[in-house]
Amino acid sequence: MIDTKKVVGRRRVSFSSIEDVLKEIDRIEEAHRNGALRSLGNWSPGQILSHVAAWIEYGYVGYPIKSPPWFIKSLLRLMLKRYLKGGMPIGVRIPGVPEGTVGMDDVPLEQAADRLKVALNRLKSNEENRFDSPAFGKLSHEDRIRLNLRHAELHLSFLSLK
Repeated sequence: MIDTKKVVGRRRVSFSSIEDVLKEIDRIEEAHRNGALRSLGNWSPGQILSHVAAWIEYGYVGYPIKSPPWFIKSLLRLMLKRYLKGGMPIGVRIPGVPEGTVGMDDVPLEQAADRLKVALNRLKSNEENRFDSPAFGKLSHEDRIRLNLRHAELHLSFLSLK
């Protein structure tokens, strides 16, 4: 198991819009077709894209994990602005959740890319989320988009396109 906090060579990835992520998915698919795509962490490229897609989808279909205790949720809520502006921390594991997180289905890259595109387009629409974040509670639509952009930056940074 690779300690993702110590991975060398991660890309600097920054997204200001959902369109930026959609363009990046196209770049990832192109690198895959050219045999130039490599994962630097513990997950396959398909797992990475599936994971990002799953966390977008959970806002519409429900989260498979419970909210943390109120005091942890309060601390996370205080950290939200930092995450929205500066990005999400590397190597965080959700306590009590096997493998530290959920939603990293190991599927072919093409399938995961299609799933993520559908999820991003749903997020881009003004469809209301039915479920609040277990960590951060109720979010504005703009903050939900920004949080998912930061989440995508974190995970897609582990994909080398060389």
